[in-house]
Amino acid sequence: MLYYLFKYLNEIDVPGAGLFSYISFRAAFAVITSLIISMIIGKRIIQKLQLLQVGEIIRDLGLEGQMKKQGTPTMGGLIILASILIPTILFARLDNIYIILMIISTIMLGTIGFVDDYIKVFKKNKQGLAGKFKIMGQIAVGVVVGTVLYFNEDVVVKRKVYHANAPAHISYEIEQDVEQKVVENYKWEEVKSTVTTIPFVKNNEFNYAKLTSWAGNNSFLIGGVVFIIIVIIIITAVSNGANMTDGLDGLATGTSAIIGVTLAVFAYVSGNTVFADYLNIMYIPDSGELVVYISAFVGACVGFLWYNSYPAQVFMGDTGSLALGGIIAVFALAVRKELMIPLLCGIFLVENLSVMIQVVYFKYTKNKYGEGRRVFLMAPLHHHFQKKNMHEAKIVSRFWIVGIMLALLTFVTLKIR
Repeated sequence: MLYYLFKYLNEIDVPGAGLFSYISFRAAFAVITSLIISMIIGKRIIQKLQLLQVGEIIRDLGLEGQMKKQGTPTMGGLIILASILIPTILFARLDNIYIILMIISTIMLGTIGFVDDYIKVFKKNKQGLAGKFKIMGQIAVGVVVGTVLYFNEDVVVKRKVYHANAPAHISYEIEQDVEQKVVENYKWEEVKSTVTTIPFVKNNEFNYAKLTSWAGNNSFLIGGVVFIIIVIIIITAVSNGANMTDGLDGLATGTSAIIGVTLAVFAYVSGNTVFADYLNIMYIPDSGELVVYISAFVGACVGFLWYNSYPAQVFMGDTGSLALGGIIAVFALAVRKELMIPLLCGIFLVENLSVMIQVVYFKYTKNKYGEGRRVFLMAPLHHHFQKKNMHEAKIVSRFWIVGIMLALLTFVTLKIR
């Protein structure tokens, strides 16, 4: 909203109004605004939740200090959602297809989590929203996201196409310690494509269209179905991974903030012709605007840590955790970095896998030996370390450190190809 106001002020030559045309300027304000909103609104929401007696129902799992959290306000994900959406609406371009998609996805994912928390808290049903309905909601998000990214005409990439008569571009390359001047003739051409990025591989692109090349004239429609299915799987997996990770104070929030910073860099370089050219990556027109959104996302996570760090004054609940994971998945898909998710979201992946391994191994040993055996002392993985008497704050700190290492390794994929 403010973007359009300052655009008008710039047109009538109001000094300083032109600053709002810079993505970096608006992204900085989005972070600041998000932090302020989460800290100010957060306190009031926590007080309201306490007044309504919206407290977490804790099952006694024999973990140290666990029952002390009984009654801590939950549904704090409302703070995160407000801190993301308000700055985005204020500072982002609302006619941008990627911003529209992120706003819709955030609202849909937040609604699924809110309904789940509402049933748990107000209907006194510990199971919350039935698993099949939760999955149906995530599928709906996947269908919306996949349809937009595949069929919308505004979702394109630009490629360097070399022409003999194209304007000359001068670049410099260092080869054998000698700086060489290179003159290339190319221009950027807009292409409607389903290409995505493969990490650690030279010419690191994969086109989903190859999966349905056998379908001939029907390949476009069948390709759309296949692409949407892939999107659904990614969103569901990452969303549930973040939900699994949300078991210790600040764990999911801090991990999401680290991932958000990494995605902000990818969005910025993908939406900038200079950086895209230098790094030899896909240039995605208009994707730079996503930096404003993800800046608000990072600010919301950091601001929520003000109340969610150990000992937590509020829990995000599924309202926050399902939304955080889903947002990360949708954002990665928008900037065509979804194949980096296993690396970047390694914490979520390991937490998810620990539960799957535990369940499968328990069932296997029960059928074979008559009694279920466990790989971990308890799943998800963070509870395994709690069972080993490691302090909650230390577990969270170490998971964050691992998250930072994974983020740095993901950054390195820009050059190691």
